[in-house]
Amino acid sequence: MKKLLCLAFLALLVGGAVFAQFARNSTAWVSVRTINLKSSTGIFASNRGALAYGDEVTVLQVSGSWAEVRSSNNLTGWIKTANLSSRRITSTGGTSSASASEVALAGKGFDRDVENAYKAGGNLNYTDVDRTEELVVSDDDLYRFITEGRLSEGAD
Repeated sequence: MKKLLCLAFLALLVGGAVFAQFARNSTAWVSVRTINLKSSTGIFASNRGALAYGDEVTVLQVSGSWAEVRSSNNLTGWIKTANLSSRRITSTGGTSSASASEVALAGKGFDRDVENAYKAGGNLNYTDVDRTEELVVSDDDLYRFITEGRLSEGAD
């Protein structure tokens, strides 16, 4: 019983810390390659525009795992807080030889040294990973997949 109470307390503590990092009127940065701003919470809400990796936003409010944000060009919409970072993300710009995906991976702590360590461990082929990253599924196709498969959209 004590272990269960300790785990519950720890979960509340960690959960509070996650949501606390995105307080009202705080600044955050987009931590994924691209993300659509939604008109409301929910993956099938209409799109209001798109943001890119490193874009700075102002958090207007947080509702569950969603944050309403305003971009520097005054686009307003909702995105999942998992796609935001409370730490400044900057792209190198200019004459950098790094691709956008390499910059995104570096922001998550994955750099060429880490990649080389994985490659040294065996005969790895990243072709399928690269091909999978290039796939784009429309909201209509995703909705059709979920409804025809009688799947749940999941929690907000």
